[in-house]
Amino acid sequence: MRASEVAPARRKDFENFTAMAPSQPVLPKVKRVVLAYSGGLDTSVIIPWLRENYRCEVVAMIGDVGQGDDYPALRRKALRSGASRVYVEDLREEFIAGYLWKALQAGAVYEGKYLLGTSLARPVLAKRQVEVARACGADAVAHGCTGKGNDQVRFELAYKALAPHLRVIAPWREWSIKSREDALEYARRHHVPVPVTGKDLYSRDQNLWHLSHEGGPLETKLGEPTEDAWKITRSPRRAPDREQEVVLGFEAGVPVAADGRRLRPVILLERLNALAGAHGVGRTDLVENRLVGIKSHGAYETPAGTLLHIAHQELEALCLDRETFHYKQHVALRYAELVYYGQWFTLLREALDSFVQATQRNVTGTVALGLYKGNVRVLDRRSPHSLYDTSIGSFTMGSDYNQKDAEGFINILGLPLRLAAARNALRSSKGVRPALRRPQGLGGPAARRPVGSGAPRVLWAAGRRKAG
Repeated sequence: MRASEVAPARRKDFENFTAMAPSQPVLPKVKRVVLAYSGGLDTSVIIPWLRENYRCEVVAMIGDVGQGDDYPALRRKALRSGASRVYVEDLREEFIAGYLWKALQAGAVYEGKYLLGTSLARPVLAKRQVEVARACGADAVAHGCTGKGNDQVRFELAYKALAPHLRVIAPWREWSIKSREDALEYARRHHVPVPVTGKDLYSRDQNLWHLSHEGGPLETKLGEPTEDAWKITRSPRRAPDREQEVVLGFEAGVPVAADGRRLRPVILLERLNALAGAHGVGRTDLVENRLVGIKSHGAYETPAGTLLHIAHQELEALCLDRETFHYKQHVALRYAELVYYGQWFTLLREALDSFVQATQRNVTGTVALGLYKGNVRVLDRRSPHSLYDTSIGSFTMGSDYNQKDAEGFINILGLPLRLAAARNALRSSKGVRPALRRPQGLGGPAARRPVGSGAPRVLWAAGRRKAG
């Protein structure tokens, strides 16, 4: 509105108001914000950006979920970038027991390929970020997720579930930076060192479960990545020429041992990652459907997770009855979607966990796997709760199975088929033609009277059914 459009009596007040109005929109006042800090490109530039644009104190929270970073160096870097305090939180045990094992027990795999490494790490990070915000009296939380990806949803749904009173700042949805190249330029102007160069523009995310690769050449090439993209798995072509056997032990669906040795969860995953990675196991190159409605091309390395999922499924096949095993496959699909969509802290996910836990009571035993040049094959499976009975399952006829019982079962199962066949035979004997389909569109030709029937002629006109 221009001053000339205001009534003369109020023009002076309008001019005074517009004179005081800032040329740039005023950002909401924030006192202290806790940033989920990784030390990568995005969060590296967010610290100075928050201080510059919100004039607030920035507290950095680093969550260790097994990415193997130099945490003292990250702490120093965050402080040099302008953070007032830095929290380094060891979340590895919680990540495994509270998130990874639950998804493994559920059999959660998104779109048949993605083992949800990043998706499962986000809720545990967001949960601890909220706890740090409460402890230091912050009134806001921030993350470095872009406005096109899934992670923004995962973080923010967790915030809303755990601390809806906290303000959420998502710089990628506010600032003028539009690309990773822009972010690199911003970092150079503000003297922030970043681990990304013009020759390596992959966006990577690593934890105990996987290492993901996005961006860079993957955005323009839909074929498999070049060999230099992979970091924790050896090329199958260069893997050992001899098959490696490993025996995995489970108790109630939870991995507890490798080759007969009980291991703590972190050690177990680290050893399996090294073993499977050395044999080229765990590489996945896929085009996936993001939650926001677009497709993305990514590459994932999940060596230990690949072994555990294969072994767990084999053990379930041995220990679960048919109906439970089949129904659980439906649950696994929905569970994977909930995790991928960031809906971890929901009643539905908790309810599905209750179902899954009931199915895992007898999923105890061992599975032997053979690893060879990127492939995994099952060598053996054993369980004290196995439902496989050799006296019944073999082709040798024993006394526990009466073959004559099959006749009655087949008769009951085939009853609907017999009734349908009899009905069709009766119609054929009377010369009854199958009923014609309703004409397409309104006002189409009338359906013909079935030959040899006493049924009234049916007309379809203007979408109304009339008896002739």
